[in-house]
Amino acid sequence: MDIVVLVKQVPDTESLVQIADDGVSIKTQDIKWIMNPYDELAVEEALQIKEAQGGTVTILTLGPEKAVETIRTALAMGADQGIHICDPAAEGSDALAAAKLLAAALKDLPYDLIIAGHRAVDEDNYQVAAAVAEFMGIPQISMVNKVVVSDGKITCHRTIEGGTVVVENSLPALFTTQRGLNEPRYASLPGIMKAKKKPVDVKTVADLGVDGGSVGAANRKVKIKAFNLPPERQAVRMIQGEAAADKAAELLKILHEEIKII
Repeated sequence: MDIVVLVKQVPDTESLVQIADDGVSIKTQDIKWIMNPYDELAVEEALQIKEAQGGTVTILTLGPEKAVETIRTALAMGADQGIHICDPAAEGSDALAAAKLLAAALKDLPYDLIIAGHRAVDEDNYQVAAAVAEFMGIPQISMVNKVVVSDGKITCHRTIEGGTVVVENSLPALFTTQRGLNEPRYASLPGIMKAKKKPVDVKTVADLGVDGGSVGAANRKVKIKAFNLPPERQAVRMIQGEAAADKAAELLKILHEEIKII
């Protein structure tokens, strides 16, 4: 079985994220970059399916040169090869353009199954995987926390409000991962050493045959106007009083006369 996993490099959620001077981006100098946590689940699930049924696992990502580190992480976990869409012309692409580039790369790859995290923790768009499936003309199953693949079919348990629904579909298909699906493995030292020798193919926008006028920051359908920090919370105000009744009376007075909610 040939499996392709879509991954993204994102800022570590424990890093201090600061707004850049341009007001529409973040400062990247001191940020630690990691594989998107939901994509880790996707890599692990692909490896488990490969171990059970045989086949290959290919890692596909879009990003700047440093994004190859995320590919190498997945290769160290056990994936076989990587494809890195790396082109300044693609930087700043929105979700639709990113999906278009990923789909263009997928069209040249053999695959039975595509797996991706259901969202990336940086922009939280929930859009790329669904758009890739649409471009590829294959079904997509989202928010999956259990998977069974057999006899050319995939059966997924997906999270819905208040419960779980079971969905079955023929392959090829794309599904997105949810927490609870698995526990991603750590890369072993031998795995890290082997990853250095595994192939990573670098693609440009031109290589993929995608119109450069449809990707990149200048051609975003959704424009970022500004980043703003949330307003600072006011300091806690302690209600003074000798007895509980006095404190209650003072609180009612504040709510009525100052805050004006009663």
